[in-house]
Order: sequence, then C-alpha cells, then structure tokens
Amino acid sequence: MYKVPILLCLCLPLADPSRAADSPDEIWEKIAPFFQPPAELANDFAPYKSPLEFYDGTPVKTPADWQKRRQEILKTWHDLLGPWPPVIDKPKTEFLEKERGDSFTQQHLRLEVAPGRATEDAYLLIPDGKGPFPAVVVVFYEAGSGIGKKGKLLDFATQLAKRGFVALSLGSSPETYYPDKATCKLQPLSYHAYEAANCYQALANLPSVDAKRIGIMGHSYGGKWALFASCLFEKFAAAVWIDPGIVFDEKRGNVNYWERWYIGFDPSNERKKPGIPSDQNARTGPYKVLIDKGHDLHELHALMAPRPFLVSGGSEDLAERWRPLNHSIAVSKLLGYENRVAMTNRTGHSPTPESNEQLYLFFEYFLLHGKALK
Repeated sequence: MYKVPILLCLCLPLADPSRAADSPDEIWEKIAPFFQPPAELANDFAPYKSPLEFYDGTPVKTPADWQKRRQEILKTWHDLLGPWPPVIDKPKTEFLEKERGDSFTQQHLRLEVAPGRATEDAYLLIPDGKGPFPAVVVVFYEAGSGIGKKGKLLDFATQLAKRGFVALSLGSSPETYYPDKATCKLQPLSYHAYEAANCYQALANLPSVDAKRIGIMGHSYGGKWALFASCLFEKFAAAVWIDPGIVFDEKRGNVNYWERWYIGFDPSNERKKPGIPSDQNARTGPYKVLIDKGHDLHELHALMAPRPFLVSGGSEDLAERWRPLNHSIAVSKLLGYENRVAMTNRTGHSPTPESNEQLYLFFEYFLLHGKALK
C-alpha cells in the first residue's frame, strides 16, 4: 500500500464557474503538485517495459529515434485493433434545436461520426463572446450526462462552456461494431476513438473553435474512450482520463478491457460470459494477443508525449499507477518537456467537486491559456 501524498489530496477551493479565469501563474500554483509522483514511486518503472526501446530492444536515444519508435507503437496497435478508415475531413453536421444556457448556447446535433454513420446523441455548447475558443470533446454512454441531464457531477460540457470552452458532448453509438458485427474490422474501443477523431474534425471546422486547442475527456467507460482517442489521434492537444483503469489489471473487474465491447472481440471465439478472465473463461481477441506478447496501455500513454494529460484517479487508478505514468514522463523529458503528466487521487470511482475542479483547472491552464502549445 502506498500513501497518497497530502499535496494530492488538498481540496481546492471550488470556483464560481462564471468567474473570470485565473491567470496561468495562479492556476499553476494550484495544479503543480499533481505533476509530482509520490517520493516512493518516483522513477519506479516496474513492471512495465520501457517505451524508449524498440520492440527488438534497440534503445531510443534521440527525439528522431522517438518518432520512429512512436510509429512502431502506433502501427502495432492499429494492426491488432484494426486500421481506421481515413478520418473525415468535414463531417456532415446538422444543427437541430437550440436553447440558451447560462452564458452559452446549446445546440442539439446530428453528426457524422463514421462513413455512413451519424448520431443524434450529441450536443454542442458555445460560450458567449468572441472566439475562437478552446474546445473539449466530452464522451460517455449518453450525451445527456455531459449537459446535466443524467448523473451527479457529470455535467462536464456545461461546466466547461461556463468557463469559456466550446464543448461537444457525445454519447456512444448504439452500434459499436464497424461496419457491422458480422464483418467487424475495428475493435469497439478503437472504433469509438475513430468517432472521436471525426468529432475533432467537426469542431476544428467551426469558426468559433481554435483547432490547435481541442482536448478530450471522459469518465469511466468514457475515460477508456478518451484514453484511446487521445493516444491514437495526435491532434488532440490535451486529455483527461477519469478513473478508467489506465493499464491492464485483471485483479479489478472494472478494468475490463478484455470484454468484447472493448478490445476482446473475436467473432469466432466469444467468451462464455463477461468477467475477469480465467482458465474456464479465457481471454479472447486482440486483448489476448496484447497480454501474450507483453504489451500494456503505457505504450499508448507514451504516444501522448509531449501533449499534456491528467489521470483523475479514483478506485480504479490509485497512486501506484504512477509506475506506468513514469514512462510517459521519461518520453516527454527526452523530447525536452516537463510537467506534462499529472494524476490526482480520490477514494471513490465517482467524480467529486474537488476532482472536477482539478480537471477544469488543468484544461484552463493548457487549453484556455494555450500552455499545451508551449
């Protein structure tokens, strides 16, 4: 057991969302502790293999080496999870009913998320004032959560809009197999990441949005979605992953990447029932291959470098997750960047007012004030 440093548990004073944003220095003073691992975990990389080695063991010594290694990781994961179709340059966007919020306009959308597929489970929130604004894609089971229609403390899109962000709240498509289950070419979680990439494109085409300052976030299932999207699509400038389980962990039933609706889909060998893999209910699909070959999600984390990301950890992502995160810190340092990897911790899985304030400040610092571009 590792104690969470007191600094990480400090309760930030909850700000009025309608306030003028703090200065970058004021925000950094509040969030700086989240970028420091506990002393007992600093420089502890075990048991994860270093992303700064090619798969053949050759060390990565320079930024140029890293670009080659990055492509090796990206190709390996895409080959296993299924190659994406080309990202849609200008996704079709139909603006439906509109309503006024508190200091922003909210519009229901019909949005093209993949070739031949559109969803109406999407809401676009644009703050009052003159843009272009930073933007955040908020992903979850249903878009209504992001705008406060379902679930306590899940109204991330609404709160971000009040703070000067364009926010796109997106729900999960009813059909997660692409192009369909019988001829599925993409693992469902990779398909969701592809949807998010097309949402980035939809936002980037809006005159009210600064395409260089678009981030993504999600809680739980949405956290897995945001993790894969931000790592596999490098145009996202920053990301927040809220307690998704950031590495494979078969001791925890909620860190369930093995399920067919994530990356364990195998149409010729479906598992007998959901749940932690066992001899009687074995791993399947790309998840099995990844485990058998010694891969883990810290390889994907490394693809974020040097883009900043925050793990808002709860019951599934405890302080010990600094071990895989230390590898991303090392990659960012090789590229000449520090303070790009952060984690906060709380005891429960659900967000709290304090954990939400922490992630809003993270986005304010890196996107509203443009520090992700530095």
